[in-house]
Amino acid sequence: MQKAMDTEKSFLEKEPIGKLLLKLALPTVTAQIINMLYNIVDRIYIGHIKDVGALALTGVGVCMPLIMIVAAFAALVGNGGAPRASIFMGKGDNQSAEKTLGNCFTLQIIISVILTVILLCGNRRFLLAFGASGNTIEYAVSYMNIYALGTIFVQLTLGMNMFITAQGFAKTGMLSVLIGAVSNIILDPIFIFGLGMGVKGAALATILSQALSCIWVLSFLFGKKSFLKIQKCDLKLQGNIILPSLALGLATFIMQSSESVISVCFNSSLLKYGGDIAVGAMTILTSVMQFAMLPLQGLGQGAQPIISYNYGASNVERVKDAFKLLLKVSLSYAVILWGVVMLFPQIFVGLFTSDTALLEFGQPALRIYMACMFLFGIQLACQMTFTSLGNAAASIVVAIMRKFVLLIPLIYILPVIFSQDKTSAVYMAEPIADFFAVSFTAILFTFQFKKALEKISVKG
Repeated sequence: MQKAMDTEKSFLEKEPIGKLLLKLALPTVTAQIINMLYNIVDRIYIGHIKDVGALALTGVGVCMPLIMIVAAFAALVGNGGAPRASIFMGKGDNQSAEKTLGNCFTLQIIISVILTVILLCGNRRFLLAFGASGNTIEYAVSYMNIYALGTIFVQLTLGMNMFITAQGFAKTGMLSVLIGAVSNIILDPIFIFGLGMGVKGAALATILSQALSCIWVLSFLFGKKSFLKIQKCDLKLQGNIILPSLALGLATFIMQSSESVISVCFNSSLLKYGGDIAVGAMTILTSVMQFAMLPLQGLGQGAQPIISYNYGASNVERVKDAFKLLLKVSLSYAVILWGVVMLFPQIFVGLFTSDTALLEFGQPALRIYMACMFLFGIQLACQMTFTSLGNAAASIVVAIMRKFVLLIPLIYILPVIFSQDKTSAVYMAEPIADFFAVSFTAILFTFQFKKALEKISVKG
């Protein structure tokens, strides 16, 4: 074990930052791109189901708030526990790191059982409240009833995989996602078209694929190659271990679960002002947004072990250098993708539908919705660094500001101001909120990052 820990130290503490970020971020970005395909491939296939594709796509889109909630709970535990495990490893406290892993594993199982019961018992009521209409509700319920049964696989795959990446095993973490994504891409057309199962087939393909990923992740964490292992002695929940992890993961939970709340607000407003076609377009817009968000999150996850470990080891310069490089790469990616979306919106919308009306409606809506996407490199780099440094309070403030203080009120205020085109006004809420949120985040980060570096300078 000590030899393994020395190996961990040698490359996280001594290897050049640029080479190290490439080594760790390339697999995590690849994993997120694969995960992006994982998330949207259902919608691509569903949107092209003959005759009913547009309505089926809208119905499955209404399921997204519930799916986001499941992912958010995985992030609450994994995104909070994994950075703390890295920090403990940087301090040489491997015992506390393993206790964090074991506690998080137990909690995710408990959460999975609770979520499964809630989703199976109440999904129709939730879906109707979230923007499903009489035309789309049956598609939504058919998808969600099956998806709910795979909640435990989703939870354990997403949450526990973060502990694999946090140890520096980025390629293994990428394979976790790759196994599920490839399985899903293969199974989707078989179940949806070959067996004629429609949206039920898409849901079944998803949970079977997640089950395969889950087996891979747990096999690694119970196996010999992992520095940290899930052990029976660490499974009993301890307040001093799990509560700080939840506090740190709360920001990511708020950010992801708020996406669920935001989706409900968007869908209900769009159904009111633009009908099913506006809700269907929103499904496409949020899917395209993942092209920006998930790779950026992958970059942040690749940088997380570097920042967390060296913060724990009081290596000020390496923490600064890692953040600067993360910011440059993230911002460059966001600007390039924004330019492509603005120039060629028809390519992105066309991936999800062949319906003429939805194609025409979706292109200008996409340009409005993603108008400030080029700033997301700043937002995600700062957000992920807050988490990597263990700064739960700042992460929570940033998450709340963007979603609850800015975006939700704007969804309802802007249609009143721009009453001539209320549907477009709803879409405008996203870029306006993004602009002010990024400005706030950048200012807060400037002060908090300096404070964090001063703290470890004194320790060093």
